[in-house]
Amino acid sequence: MTSDPRVSTVSERDRLQYFLDQQRRAVLAIIDGLDETRLRTPVLPSGWTPVGLLLHLAGAEATWFQRVALGTQPRTRWDDGIEDPPWDPQAPFTTEHSSAAVLDHYRRQCRISDEVLATHDLDAPLLGDPGFDWPGEPITDLRWVALHMIEETARHAGHLDVARELLDGATGLGPR
Repeated sequence: MTSDPRVSTVSERDRLQYFLDQQRRAVLAIIDGLDETRLRTPVLPSGWTPVGLLLHLAGAEATWFQRVALGTQPRTRWDDGIEDPPWDPQAPFTTEHSSAAVLDHYRRQCRISDEVLATHDLDAPLLGDPGFDWPGEPITDLRWVALHMIEETARHAGHLDVARELLDGATGLGPR
């Protein structure tokens, strides 16, 4: 675990890592205990499923920390023989991969992201591009990527919180 961000001697990098870790832990705590059926059950009209949203978060980790920050092809691996469909921004987040495979994939992408965050300068210029138009503020450096992933993960943790309550009534899950 990284340092407590309330201590003034904590580095900016450790502070960013701490808050990213907190949001990731919230995501995992919210889905913990859901069976395969509930992980694949859409509860909102848009049709996304909890396991599909977890796969999206894994893809976001890979896109931002590998493709955008390092300019490399994301290191993804699937052992189940299922091919991911091409990216479609209008399609709901769903997947044919097993929930266990998606969970392993998410954790693996988070470890790779942590390695990038730990070993690269926060001010270093980005070496890649997200592959789509990004509205608003320019994407500038690894610090921006880390802050964006904190926001992205927190946003989807909130979505998962609502889905979990609709699926089985559980609330207040994850670190606070």
